[in-house]
Amino acid sequence: MKILITGGAGFIGSAVARAVIGKSVDQILVLDKLTYAGNLASLRPIADSSRFAFVQADICDAVAVARAFADFQPDVVMNLAAESHVDRSIDGPAAFVETNVVGTFVMLRAALDYWRRLDRAHARAFRFMHISTDEVFGALGAEGLFREDTPYAPTSPYSASKAGSDHLVRAWRHTYGLPTIVTNCSNNYGPYHFPEKLIPLTIINAIEEKPLPVYGCGENVRDWLYVEDHAFALMRVAREGEVGESYNVGGRNEWRNIDVVQAICELMDEFRPRRAGPHRDLIAFVADRPGHDLRYAIDASKIERELGWRPAERFETGLRKTVRWYLDNSVWWQAIRSGTYRGERLGVLAEQDEEAVA
Repeated sequence: MKILITGGAGFIGSAVARAVIGKSVDQILVLDKLTYAGNLASLRPIADSSRFAFVQADICDAVAVARAFADFQPDVVMNLAAESHVDRSIDGPAAFVETNVVGTFVMLRAALDYWRRLDRAHARAFRFMHISTDEVFGALGAEGLFREDTPYAPTSPYSASKAGSDHLVRAWRHTYGLPTIVTNCSNNYGPYHFPEKLIPLTIINAIEEKPLPVYGCGENVRDWLYVEDHAFALMRVAREGEVGESYNVGGRNEWRNIDVVQAICELMDEFRPRRAGPHRDLIAFVADRPGHDLRYAIDASKIERELGWRPAERFETGLRKTVRWYLDNSVWWQAIRSGTYRGERLGVLAEQDEEAVA
C-alpha cells in the first residue's frame, strides 16, 4: 500500500512511520508542518529507505494537501496531524481549532476530491483513517470504560477540537460516502515523546535532578498505551478495519499519575542512582490543571475481537524501555530542551505553579 501519514514527524506519527517501514513493504509519504512537536530526528532511522518520502506542509494548506494527494496517489490516509497538549490548549485554543478542526476539513475535502477521481477498484480499496483521542468522551468516575458508543462530552479546548474533527469525519462518510474510519486511543508513551508530557518530562527532569511536578495529589488515572503497540494497531486497522466503523485502542494499563512518577523514580534509582538520595525526593506537588479530568480508560475489546489486535507491552515493560531510551538518547531530547521547550509549566497559573515547584 501507499500510506499518506499527516503529522508523521510527531510522536505517534513517527512511530507509525517507523513501524510501516520496518514491518511491511508499504510506501509512506509523511506530511508534517514541523511545528515545535514535529522533529525530523524522529524519522532518522528510516530516512534512507527508498519507501519513505517527506513533504513539509500544513494540513490547513489546501494547495499543498491537494498536491500531496495528486503526486503520491495514496491508498490510505492516516490523519495524525493535530495540536494535542491540553495545557497548550488552555493558553492558546485558537491553534487547536485551526489545526484540528479546519485542518481536518481541508484533509477531508482533498480526500473526497481525490477519491471521486479514482477508478472503481482503487476507490473501493481507499481508506481515510482519522486518529483521535479518548479525551473526546470526557471523564470517568472510579468505574467504567469508554466504548465506541460512549457519548461525546469533551471538557478542554483540546478535546473539544478533536471531537469536532471526529464529527466532521463521520459527516463526510454519511453525506458523501467517503470511506472513513475513526480510532480513539488512550494516553501514549514511549521513545521520541516530546518532553512536555508527563512521562518524558518526569524522566528528563529526573536525569537532570530537577523537581518532578505532579498535578494536585496525583490521583488522576490514565490508561497507558505503548506507542509501538498503537502503531501496529493502526496498521491492522488500515488493512482490516471496516469502513464507517470506529475502534478504541487502549493498553489496559490504568495507573494514577503519582504511581507513574514513582515507578519512573524507582527505575532511575536502578539505572542511575542519585548521590543525594532516591529520585522520589524530587517529587513536587503543584496546583492542579483547570478542569483536570479524573480518569480515562478504554474498552479495547472491539479491536481485539474483530481485528485480533492486542497490546504487546505491559506498562512495566514499556516504561522500562522508555526510561532506558531517554537515558541512551540524550542528544535527541537535549536539542529540544535547548530550543523549543525547556521544561516550563504550560497552561494557566503557570507562574504560580513554577513558584510552587521551586
